Amino acid sequence: MTMLVEMRTYTTHPGKYRDYLALYGAEGLDIQRRILGRMVGYYYSDIGELNQIVHLWAFADLGERARRRAQLLSDPGFKAYVAKMLPLLHSQSSRILTPAPFFQPQWAAP
Repeated sequence: MTMLVEMRTYTTHPGKYRDYLALYGAEGLDIQRRILGRMVGYYYSDIGELNQIVHLWAFADLGERARRRAQLLSDPGFKAYVAKMLPLLHSQSSRILTPAPFFQPQWAAP
């Protein structure tokens, strides 16, 4: 099965990445794991462009991504988390990555 990965990059205001990670760990992580399903990775920058958090989520296709994102955005707990998180952000971006033909992702379907 071919999977795609969404790479979301959040850039916090200078020095706020620790606050973002603490808030996410306390309030956002469990909700996203429950609804989005397959976390491939979650990182923050330490060298280079700073104050960035990168998270990677795997989906079977864009349809699954759309369904799961819609469910996430309608979740009351996630809405409450976002209201606290947004003031920490300077910018955000999202990319959809498709595995190269010779690469077999090692994650399992939920």
